[in-house]
Amino acid sequence: MENSPKKKKFYRRKRFLIPIILIIGLIIFRIFLPTIVKNYVNKVLADIPGYYGQVEDIDIALLRGAYVINGLYLNKVEAKTQVPFLNFPEIDISVEWKSIFKGKIVSEIYMYNPEVIYVQEDMANTETSSEEDWTKALTDIVPLAINHFEIQNGKIAFVQVNSEPAIDLQMNNFNFTADNLRNVVAKERTLPSPIFGEAVSIGNGKMKLSGNVNLIKAIPDMDIAFALENINMPALNDFTSHYGKVDFEKGNLGLFTELAIADGFLKGYFKVLLKDSKFIGKEDQFIEKVWEGFVSFFRYILKNQKTDTLAVKAPLEGDLNNIKASIWPTIGSIFRNAFIKAFQSGVDDEVEYQDAFTDEEKEATKDMNEEEKAKWWQFRKKRKEKKAEEAADKN
Repeated sequence: MENSPKKKKFYRRKRFLIPIILIIGLIIFRIFLPTIVKNYVNKVLADIPGYYGQVEDIDIALLRGAYVINGLYLNKVEAKTQVPFLNFPEIDISVEWKSIFKGKIVSEIYMYNPEVIYVQEDMANTETSSEEDWTKALTDIVPLAINHFEIQNGKIAFVQVNSEPAIDLQMNNFNFTADNLRNVVAKERTLPSPIFGEAVSIGNGKMKLSGNVNLIKAIPDMDIAFALENINMPALNDFTSHYGKVDFEKGNLGLFTELAIADGFLKGYFKVLLKDSKFIGKEDQFIEKVWEGFVSFFRYILKNQKTDTLAVKAPLEGDLNNIKASIWPTIGSIFRNAFIKAFQSGVDDEVEYQDAFTDEEKEATKDMNEEEKAKWWQFRKKRKEKKAEEAADKN
């Protein structure tokens, strides 16, 4: 009984000592956590076949369940230039807290000022690597499934350094948002994930992308519209001179498409409008002037005289592994624009998701009202998701 007060004192100290040790351990872990995460990310990048890359720094924000990757770049090992293929100054990856209240633990990603620059000479050798390698690696550094993805002020470029002249096609000020990618809300919708993007292209063209997708499927379903209009054609002279041997003194270009994909089958169109164009620059050589004059003659014959627009519209249809553009309707569209009715600038709003259905699916829903169709497609969606889950369990 003589030592009982001492034992009580020891146990009292031990009661405080253990929490203190745990707190100190957590503090030390927190201090080294950015280094641990940085080393993990760098290892993932180093293991990509045919590529090399690294990150400069990692910031951890435990209170909001996030970490920020600073200065990530990636390039081909055998690249002939020093231009990074991927250059991401800041990637903010965090838990999407609002989805927790919906019963899902998912992430949201914000990318600030990212650049993707495809240098053709650097990417020519694909024997030692593939696109799947680096895209999978980038998803591996995200610990949770992505539900919200956003790009702010991005840049996309295609570059040919060794062409004559050199080619540099760019999309700047690229902003893009994709939401509900893991189908946290709006589960009854066949295409539950809205997407929207906009950018400014070379030649000060305005790009807009909008639509809805379902990325949960192995082959995503989608219904999207894309428009790139009012491109100042002289800004594309390096490209047109190299591939078409023509230069533009003036002109505006518009590119438009609508695409619907259902179960790997695509339906849509691609439309091109060239307005108020004029060939032959003052600095052209004689042979170039002859060729441009020849092209200009046919442009004049086949353009709509009232709107001064040359246009073509190609219908697209088929399995994603074998998409076909109908030749005769495409050729006929040139004459239809020139002599019957001028095509309008912008998307035509004529393609819907249901257009990509198979004949059997169209037959099954032709006599249904909108409510019945919605229920039918919801049943069909759940049945396919169940089959996909069963197939995944077997594997």
